[in-house]
Amino acid sequence: MLEPLVKNGKVNRKGPVMLVIMDGVGYGKYEDGDAVKQAVTKNLDNLLSTCPNTKLKAHGLAVGLPSDADMGNSEVGHNAMGCGRVFAQGAKLVKNAIDSKLMFSGESWKKLVKNVKDNGSTLHFIGLLSDGNVHSNIDNLEKMIIEAKEEGVKKVRVHALLDGRDVGETSALEYFDPFDEFLKKLSADGTFDAKIASGGGRMVITMDRYNANWDMVKKGWQTHVLGEGRYFASAHEAIETLRKETGAIDQDIPPFVIAEDGKPVGTIEDNDSVILFNFRGDRAIEISRAFDEKDFSEFDRVRYPKVEYAGMMEYDGDLHIPSQYLVSPPQIDRTLAEYLCASGVKQFSISETQKFGHVTYFFNGNKSGKFSDKLEEYVEIKSDKVPFEQRPWMKCAEITDRVIEEIESGKWDLIKLNYPNGDMVGHTGVFEAVVCSMEAMDLQIGRLKEAIEKAGGVMVVTADHGNADDMYEHNKKGEISRKADGEPKAKTSHSLNPVPCIIYDPCYGGEYETDLNEGLGISSIPATLMNLLGYDAPADYDKSIINLK
Repeated sequence: MLEPLVKNGKVNRKGPVMLVIMDGVGYGKYEDGDAVKQAVTKNLDNLLSTCPNTKLKAHGLAVGLPSDADMGNSEVGHNAMGCGRVFAQGAKLVKNAIDSKLMFSGESWKKLVKNVKDNGSTLHFIGLLSDGNVHSNIDNLEKMIIEAKEEGVKKVRVHALLDGRDVGETSALEYFDPFDEFLKKLSADGTFDAKIASGGGRMVITMDRYNANWDMVKKGWQTHVLGEGRYFASAHEAIETLRKETGAIDQDIPPFVIAEDGKPVGTIEDNDSVILFNFRGDRAIEISRAFDEKDFSEFDRVRYPKVEYAGMMEYDGDLHIPSQYLVSPPQIDRTLAEYLCASGVKQFSISETQKFGHVTYFFNGNKSGKFSDKLEEYVEIKSDKVPFEQRPWMKCAEITDRVIEEIESGKWDLIKLNYPNGDMVGHTGVFEAVVCSMEAMDLQIGRLKEAIEKAGGVMVVTADHGNADDMYEHNKKGEISRKADGEPKAKTSHSLNPVPCIIYDPCYGGEYETDLNEGLGISSIPATLMNLLGYDAPADYDKSIINLK
């Protein structure tokens, strides 16, 4: 148990301190394509014009990623906002482990390779085929396949998911075609056989999260493991055909199986080895459970092959999912929530399904469960199982309804909530829907502002990364990239833009300077919340956004 925080005796409010995370809402670089600016956001605009506010870094080095060319994401963003320091994150850890070849000397890698060599069986890779560096990186996959060949593996099959969220919405062939050529060159000497075996859009198969839609995982199992589905001669043919037939962008492409002579080229069989090469945990846990658990009831697997399975990382450190992994995740300790529990601070956390794990699991340093059953309560509002562009308001009103009840109850010292709208609708690429999502969220921020004012509390409004602020592709000159019909090309990935931090404190009495510190990252939010709750932050926490007087 941590030592309690030290009281500073300077900030003492009657009502709670509330952290509002506007997931995927940043400051746009371009006027065109910025759905946050285009939206009518009277309440947010009012807060920005009347309250102390600053911009925070939410990408790259500021959240533990390899470089400032790497966009932030919800996982690392919530880690940073929850632990108050910057830890090397999945993308960086995996890159270092592969480049240094330390991963290839690890027990899990050696075990999986030995298994297929001893049995003359197949090494399978499942994951997102892009260089988005949020869930995976194609460069890592290529290096692992090269290493497998050098170590004597004879047969590799890749089950490749289309991205279209962390990279361009229709960029799949920019990855699949060169990768297919890469595999053909490696196989040209006749000693090695590597092929793409199956695929599908990441929002259709395999990569569900938070138990929102197990049918996605079932479809992935049927496609990758059983080889069931529509057959094509190549991934290129599959992608082009399914695009023409459905009009879908990459993330929504239906599943497909690559076949030769009427048979799938890469079903997963007994004595095979399987690596899930995604490193981010939220969309890797469910498919890992399907491979790992003998007694599994989420769907009928039909056939449960005896394989050696490993994830790129341990996706859940408490539940130890999966049981085998290649790279150890960051060891995040002494989080905000843990310190506050040690200090007797009562905390309430809420979001809808799509971000519930972010405001709990990721915020708590990749820890499942609570630090204290007596001091904490978590509430999940079930998300709708429809495309987000069809319900761009999502569950922000229901989240707000419950939060207002909790504010009025007077039970909590800290309330934290996540509105997923800017991120989840932003990923659809449908500009009109994103504008609608921002306006729906803004109405709820207005309701929260009124409730906090009545309760005599403090509201901190921020974000984990940008997305809705950058909805069009731009060229190097800053001009909009357009399709053949003249329409702007939608950008469905996160942005590299900074995010807001606004402090609404209706009972402010001069306890801190209203000129907020600049040049900080979102890892400075925990120290700020501690200060507003009346405590000094730990000495090694990143600097607070406020300066106490």
